[in-house]
Amino acid sequence: MADDQHAEQDPSPLEQWQTAVYDPAIAKAGARDDPFTTSSGMPVAPLYSPPVPEPAIGFPGAYPYTRGVQPTMYRARLWTMRQYAGYATAEESNERYRYLLASGTTGLSVAFDLPTQMGYDPDHPLAEGEVGKVGVSIASIDDMQRLFAGIPLERVSTSMTINATAAILLALYIAVGRQQGVDQAKLAGTIQNDILKEYIARGTYIFPPRPSMRIITDIFRYCADSVPRWNTISISGYHIREAGSTAAQEVGFTLANGSAYVQAAIDAGLAVDRFAPQLSFFFNGHSNLFEEVAKFRAARRMWAQIMRERFGARDPRSLLLRFHTQTAGSTLTAQQPDNNIVRTAYQALAAVLGGTQSLHTNAKDEALALPTPETALLALRTQQVLAYETGATDTIDPLAGSYYVEALTDDVEQRAWEYIHKIDELGGSVRAIEAGYIQREIEEAAYRYQREVEEQQRIVVGVNRFQMTETVKPAVLKVDPALELRQRQRVADLRAARDNAAVGAAIAALTDAAHGTTNLMPPIIAAVEARATLGEIADALRTVFGEQGAIQRG
Repeated sequence: MADDQHAEQDPSPLEQWQTAVYDPAIAKAGARDDPFTTSSGMPVAPLYSPPVPEPAIGFPGAYPYTRGVQPTMYRARLWTMRQYAGYATAEESNERYRYLLASGTTGLSVAFDLPTQMGYDPDHPLAEGEVGKVGVSIASIDDMQRLFAGIPLERVSTSMTINATAAILLALYIAVGRQQGVDQAKLAGTIQNDILKEYIARGTYIFPPRPSMRIITDIFRYCADSVPRWNTISISGYHIREAGSTAAQEVGFTLANGSAYVQAAIDAGLAVDRFAPQLSFFFNGHSNLFEEVAKFRAARRMWAQIMRERFGARDPRSLLLRFHTQTAGSTLTAQQPDNNIVRTAYQALAAVLGGTQSLHTNAKDEALALPTPETALLALRTQQVLAYETGATDTIDPLAGSYYVEALTDDVEQRAWEYIHKIDELGGSVRAIEAGYIQREIEEAAYRYQREVEEQQRIVVGVNRFQMTETVKPAVLKVDPALELRQRQRVADLRAARDNAAVGAAIAALTDAAHGTTNLMPPIIAAVEARATLGEIADALRTVFGEQGAIQRG
């Protein structure tokens, strides 16, 4: 009887978790200024869970992280509200950033134009007609200064969607921070820096895969030593999904790419726990609400297992799949564009219920053009309504315990593992890309979906059902074509005014470093501070590494 009484007094695992994990975490972070009650005044508990959850589900902030990487999630702080923006010149983009910051966005997310992404200055023949069109044109440290004028870099977190030229843009950001008097150890943000998905789905690559992987691991090493708050890569499933993949393919291919980056860094001599805590991920928020929640849960669980069992990570931070979500651009329609507001809201809800760390919501007019200030604000307001009015942030992991969600999570995980095992058999992501395997799988999935839409097995409101005869023509953002001439002139003026001997010496030092094995980040930073242009730095690397031709697609 005494033993029975003692057993009855023992706290359950749920009670132990709340006392030992949640309570100290919330005391340290501080709870949000929120009553955590329903609109009717009913209290909302931090977590709803059986006293002893299944091992594959566990508790938030504990292995296998199915329920979230933080024990407090949004009860301590909301996700970072980033609005992806950038167009025309640095001054115009800076004006948009200031507008968004004043409207309540909590992090900047920079879109660059195609010449910047591909390593061309605005006056390069291949840049003609593309300067400032899909993002901001950045060619030099002068442009970067204009882009962040009046924005204190020690107080904002900046995400830069840049891949082939990620090292150059990071160097520019560090250099501008130095000009502002900011210690680079205090800079916070993310570079996408995910070149493998460029070969798979997007196409803005410059160099062949192997030298590209060297640049990435050099960034890992440099930031581990000198920019510790910087997320050195955002391993992207977003563009894989935009190209037509399924949810399971998005998870499987993204985590396979992540494994390739980890292995490359280990092969370069980095200890896994030295760089892995700064890895991050970038996923797509699609419209099937429950499948998307399951996708995020499965991805967290799988990554924790990969890092612990495949790579031997011991630091708990190395096991965490922290991710940014952007709502699905591929689901936006030119027909009845107001419907896109509704699509985006549901997609954002899926990301939040799935535990995202930051979020971008697309604007309703992005099937037609870059967003206007008004539609960008409406997209931000979508996040704010979700955060403050729906109650979705009051309890940790609201959908856990749903038989449907848990079954979907298991199904996504199983299918994603099948893809990872196949890629392992092919020799890893780089060889699977070179063989065209990943590209073929995505293309076949995209074809199947398109057939289903055309045969009305999948309904897209306003496209294949509930169409309207009248044409909706919303006002769209138009980029002044004259800006290209202004950007070309700025580059010419820069080259005339700078110390070209110093530039030449910096480019020569970078070329020597590229021929050898030393870390490329210090000479790239030195080159941008000498006022070398982005195109000149990329060309120096092209002379050593060459350029990648078309990737085989089967």
